Amino acid sequence: MSDRPVEQLPHPPFRLPFLGDVLTINPAKPTQASMRDARRYGPIFERLIVTYPIVIVTGPELITEINNEEHWTKNVGVLFKLMRPIARDGLFTAYNHEPNWSKAHNILSSAFTQEAMRSYHQTMADTVSDLIEYWSAREGQWIDIADSTNRFTLEVIGRAGFSYSFDSFTRTDEHPFVTAMSRGLRHINRNANLPPFLHNLPRHRAEQHRRDIAFAQNLVDDVIAARRRDDPDSTRDLLGLMLNRTDPATGDKLDEINIRHQILTFLVAGHETSAGALAFALYFLANHPDIAAEARAEIDERWPERGHADIGYNDVSKLRYLRRVVDETLRLWPIAPGYFREAKHDLTIGDGRYAFKKGDWVFVLTLQAHRDPVWGPDHDEFDPDHFLPENLRKLGTYVYKPFGTGERACIGRQFAYHEILLALAHIVHTFTFEPQPGYTLEVREQITLKPKGFRLKLHPRT
Repeated sequence: MSDRPVEQLPHPPFRLPFLGDVLTINPAKPTQASMRDARRYGPIFERLIVTYPIVIVTGPELITEINNEEHWTKNVGVLFKLMRPIARDGLFTAYNHEPNWSKAHNILSSAFTQEAMRSYHQTMADTVSDLIEYWSAREGQWIDIADSTNRFTLEVIGRAGFSYSFDSFTRTDEHPFVTAMSRGLRHINRNANLPPFLHNLPRHRAEQHRRDIAFAQNLVDDVIAARRRDDPDSTRDLLGLMLNRTDPATGDKLDEINIRHQILTFLVAGHETSAGALAFALYFLANHPDIAAEARAEIDERWPERGHADIGYNDVSKLRYLRRVVDETLRLWPIAPGYFREAKHDLTIGDGRYAFKKGDWVFVLTLQAHRDPVWGPDHDEFDPDHFLPENLRKLGTYVYKPFGTGERACIGRQFAYHEILLALAHIVHTFTFEPQPGYTLEVREQITLKPKGFRLKLHPRT
């Protein structure tokens, strides 16, 4: 980072020589700790890890400047660097200069067109039916919601993206891939706010991390080999496109190793984010019965009969209140709680108050930016009406970036919205929710955010 700031950045107290702000870090919940710090220190502040500075930005005006693609670009920040042993030059972890990013982006853009999304709809609907059946068989039992949403979204991306089933709803245990990747993401999250010389300690944890990566890579290699053997020419899904399509700009195909990295990227990012969003949405609906009733009324108006609702592809975009529920969920708990940006040249932001050199980077903490008072006096409260058009117009310049920003924003955001909305519509239409008495929301961080220990009883509507 620049050592010549125009204005000294605020930072936590008790900064120590040689160690920096290590007394105030929280390796288990770094972004939630940073959210609290932002409320103390303002819209931009610094955390020093030994001699390694991290600048965190939460102010809407500053973020508007940082989102300007003319002056800033994506930075492969510390989290993504720690993920590179898993996904290397996959879509999220590739450096801007690596050719496989643009090649994969060009090839896979066709996988997220409206026509492609329409082709995934039935697979998503069938997987929702499996989830409903899975929950119906457990009537009267307390259900771990995050575990269930993980099963659902992993199955959706496996089936729709790679024509592969993880047998998520027939297993009594967690799939080994989920176990390995969850453990791996927790390991990365812990290390993200620790100095590099501690990343391989304790040794047994680092060795387990290497074994988890090897297991995930071997599983993906088996999926690729099976497709090459059984249906080598198909382009029916993401895997088929990666194996058989060429980049229209260069005429090149993706190589085998990069295909592995892209699959791991989609399996990890594609199921973790949607699973967390769905779990948080169910938490809010269960704890706001008036909002759940309004969402249920919107669905019942179209499908008044109890039992399975025949929700078609075009129906999903018409569920406007439910969409506001999802947007408000992602406002308060953006599953990826921030993104990294890098200065393209020497510049200042904040009316010249803060200077950055070319290559300097910041972390935009959407977890706090989405709760800025610009959203109104109830900015910390769950209210889908924050997303009414007339309320959005009042905001002027505001920050809402649950999927990142710029050309490196999440390519699969429409896929995620569709599966979440479709699942919520069926769940709300089928069940009422009984929250566990005394539960207080605790949010687990493993790069993405997810409610921990959140359980419901789901009662079929009569």
